[in-house]
Amino acid sequence: MRDASELYRLTPDAASVPEGLHLVAGLTGFADAGGAVGQFTEYLLGTINHVVVAEFDADLLLDYRSRRPIIYFDEDHLTDYQPPALRVHLARDELGQPFLMLAGFEPDFRWEQFSQALLDLVDRFGVASTTWVHSIPMPVPHTRPIGVTVSGNRDDLTSAMSVWRPHTQVPANALHLVEYRLAEQGRPTVGFILLIPHYLADTEYPAAAISALESVSAATGLIFPTDRLREANREFLGKIDAQVAENGELAKLVGVLEERHDSYMAGTTLRSPLTDEDGELPSADEIAAELEKFLAFKRHNDGEPPLAP
Repeated sequence: MRDASELYRLTPDAASVPEGLHLVAGLTGFADAGGAVGQFTEYLLGTINHVVVAEFDADLLLDYRSRRPIIYFDEDHLTDYQPPALRVHLARDELGQPFLMLAGFEPDFRWEQFSQALLDLVDRFGVASTTWVHSIPMPVPHTRPIGVTVSGNRDDLTSAMSVWRPHTQVPANALHLVEYRLAEQGRPTVGFILLIPHYLADTEYPAAAISALESVSAATGLIFPTDRLREANREFLGKIDAQVAENGELAKLVGVLEERHDSYMAGTTLRSPLTDEDGELPSADEIAAELEKFLAFKRHNDGEPPLAP
């Protein structure tokens, strides 16, 4: 195999990456049901501080003819060309905890070389664990929490969160291969496949992004702001519920899916690690109060500044 390092370049900020961080990954380009990965990465990169520490060469990895970049035509000339990007960012969560984030397009070419490049970066930065998210359409109702299928070698998360554990063959994406190679080497890795209502698969479903953030939090302990997404989800669900109420066939479909979902879930004892002993999520006020206490303590004790935008 060719030298995997030819696929990427490190930036000067790579020298400031501390060892032992979590790597979080989400790549777009294949079966992103509900726009989960696209929303997840766009939302995080738009709300938290981050700097680029490594950038992959799109000309070596991307088939531009199958995923053509967008360029803006302004009356009589071309403007605002945004080349596709695949980057590793050094970021901080809402509590100031640093982590690494791989975001951008899924490579079309050189998967084995790309996987080796990521494993090399995992070595270089002393990554503690790798967590990635993906989403697929499933016959489940939007009136129930989004379920996940968990892969990898984090048995604690599989036992606590994986609601569907099939024996099947599936079309792979690049991060499947990365997880497979990491597991071969005994490195901690986990993938969350979000199970999105099939009738919402072609929409940007805010609940899908929220579920991605919560899954990553469960695996890493990182905390992310979600208020804007939750407000968008309330508005989205209001519109969906209005459409269901006006369409008898759709209402019947949702009812059947609810019955099947509830019957299936009645046989499981899974409890999310985000809930308390009674199975309840903490309220927004409780989370905010705990967060404020933590931030006050952190400012008093270390005063560490966030990363520059």
